[in-house]
Amino acid sequence: MNSIFRIGPIKQINRNNRLWQVNLTLISDYDPDLHALTERIHNEMYPEKKGWDRLGHLLIQLGQFNKAYEVYDILLDRTKTDKEKAHLYHMLGTVKDSQGEYKNAIGYYQQSIEIEQKLLPPTDANLATSHNNIGFVYDRMGDYSNALSYHQKALDIKQKTLPSNHIDLATSYNNIASVYYNLGDYSNTLSNHRKALEIYQKTLSSNHPALAYSYNNVGCIYNKMSDYSNAFSSHQRAIEIRQKTLPSNHPDLAQSYNNIGLVYDNIGDYPNALSSYKKALEIWQKILPSNHPDLATFYNNIGSVYDNMDDYSNALLSHQKALEICKEALPSKHPDLAYSYNNIGTVYCCMGDHSKALSFLEKALAIFQNSLPPTHPHIKTLIDNINYVKKKL
Repeated sequence: MNSIFRIGPIKQINRNNRLWQVNLTLISDYDPDLHALTERIHNEMYPEKKGWDRLGHLLIQLGQFNKAYEVYDILLDRTKTDKEKAHLYHMLGTVKDSQGEYKNAIGYYQQSIEIEQKLLPPTDANLATSHNNIGFVYDRMGDYSNALSYHQKALDIKQKTLPSNHIDLATSYNNIASVYYNLGDYSNTLSNHRKALEIYQKTLSSNHPALAYSYNNVGCIYNKMSDYSNAFSSHQRAIEIRQKTLPSNHPDLAQSYNNIGLVYDNIGDYPNALSSYKKALEIWQKILPSNHPDLATFYNNIGSVYDNMDDYSNALLSHQKALEICKEALPSKHPDLAYSYNNIGTVYCCMGDHSKALSFLEKALAIFQNSLPPTHPHIKTLIDNINYVKKKL
């Protein structure tokens, strides 16, 4: 029979750094804290699922995707009802999406939708969820046209069945905004993020974390559109909420410090930009492994500030650190690598080493052309920079 103890005071023994006394208290099966913990575990173990379906969900949660696929594939062979088949195709799509096999994921999701459309009314919430999931996959594939189409289908369903201030509508507006952002269409990005923000303002408490998230989204787009006054006020509202509701080393706070740093950077207040970026980096360094790609973002931002301050030595060191992390953590054609190549090329250009600058800028362009739409503003900017450097050679 297993026993459970509550950990009490921990005291050092005779000032020996290697000896500690831990006081343990045996708790009974009727302890209220134990009961609460048991209920929490039960609720997180998918109580609404049964048998092998519940096992499949747990395997996905644990990252055991191959085993989860086997479970759902066996269940699909054994099932007889269309309703169960629709669910199993959906779960197989979830597995393939998690494995990065996006074409297979879309195939399974579409098979699920085809069955659901025969069984369910056209405004059923399950159909909206399925359309959203396909939209997410297309977004990850860089197929933004199809991503936008499926997210819009999900929104259309929700608008027919939900009140205008329902939280699920805000989620759809944010999904659509994310696709427009990837397309470089910042006007439509802002419009949809603002719609989401308006819903959150009407339905959530003034210090709700989701409201901070929404202010953050709006602030980022204002910054992209060079509306720095609105960008700063939005980010300031987000960080005020997060400082009141989150621990000091929470990653969302790091995000806010970083975004405020971006605004300071864009208005030319480089000392405050550098201070904000360093606050963000300090938080991430405490909670992330040293090769996490998010750290590269902060090193790039710090490098850009040093570049603007004409401190090219520190700028180059920061951007090279970012590049090292990206090479270790990301695929060779990931857009974040392009940002690092571009940043290093820019610093070399400022240092007068135009040969090295051209080499890094061309590497960045090759990645962008492979991963972004040809009309994306990043591609045009990079081509202009390359042409400028070529004239200097």
